[in-house]
Amino acid sequence: MTMRAMSSVYLEWAKLCSAAKYNLATSGIMGYPLAELPVKVEELEINGPTAYGWGPLTERLARLCGTTPECVVEAEGTAMANHLAMAALVEPGDDVLVEHPTYGPIPEVASYLGANILRFERREADGFQIDPDAVQSAITPKTRLICITNLHNPTGALTDEATLRRIGEMAQKAGARVLVDEVYLPMVYGQKVRSSFLLGETFVVTTSLTKAYGLSGLRCGWILAEPKLAHRMWRLNDLFAASAVNVARQLSVIALDHLEKIDARARRLLDANRASQNNFFSARKNLSGFRSQWGTVTFPRLLRGSVDAFCDLLRERYETSVVPGRFFEMPDHFRIGMGGDVATTAEGLKRLGAALDEFGASRA
Repeated sequence: MTMRAMSSVYLEWAKLCSAAKYNLATSGIMGYPLAELPVKVEELEINGPTAYGWGPLTERLARLCGTTPECVVEAEGTAMANHLAMAALVEPGDDVLVEHPTYGPIPEVASYLGANILRFERREADGFQIDPDAVQSAITPKTRLICITNLHNPTGALTDEATLRRIGEMAQKAGARVLVDEVYLPMVYGQKVRSSFLLGETFVVTTSLTKAYGLSGLRCGWILAEPKLAHRMWRLNDLFAASAVNVARQLSVIALDHLEKIDARARRLLDANRASQNNFFSARKNLSGFRSQWGTVTFPRLLRGSVDAFCDLLRERYETSVVPGRFFEMPDHFRIGMGGDVATTAEGLKRLGAALDEFGASRA
């Protein structure tokens, strides 16, 4: 097995190389402060139950997602949820069909599990929407899993329910499942968007409280799966995490009980930052590409020059970071995050514009 299959090149870069004074590389809402949660230290306990699932948490997660507790599997964030779901669904030698571009750890985990990775394109010319015919054309007799992110990472594109239904029908005929990472989906504001899990047992969904709410430190992730499969995942998780962190479970329940307030704070941040982003793009002639009205990320294309060289200039001279598109197999693009502090994001975009001007002048 190659070293690439045993690590995540993107997460290594994110942990070691993405830090900057003006960080536009992060893809979630900035951290929610503990002081804003109505909790006292004496109300928390280090130790707690070690059974499969903790009732107060799984009941709230089920209610949030419109399902029942027996369909909920707790996991350590969406990353572990994706790993656990794929480990329960994929055998070595299976074909796993993954969108392109995509979030790197998804195909990397499937490859680590011994799967063959096949791709279908989400084209920029189509606003990075999924073409069901492209999915159908890529399905093989060995396909056992189709992986989608919704909202799409790295572009923020929303996949509608009709498209998801068609993909589910294709998967069912092929004897496959559809894994949908929905960690960004709560940031579709003003529309009623259901989880794809509610479309039938062919769908398995992963998500968490991290990206949309700024609660990454709680590591509150979960999987939605039909009860028999959920049961299998709980048993498989014994190999990864014998017991959960009790304090994190307790804090997650408190956060879920006050999620409306947490969500409102996230929406205020995004509304302000999206306005700054729209002003930024309206003045740029050296960038192009689809801009989603949802989520925390956008994925422009640099019209001239090397994205890696530009990102180096941006960090070294302007103390600002974005994510190079090579981590999403799109080297002409870069990803901008919009979930940070309003003033910091505005200044980061200003510096991004100045760096683009300097880079363009040097190219000329």
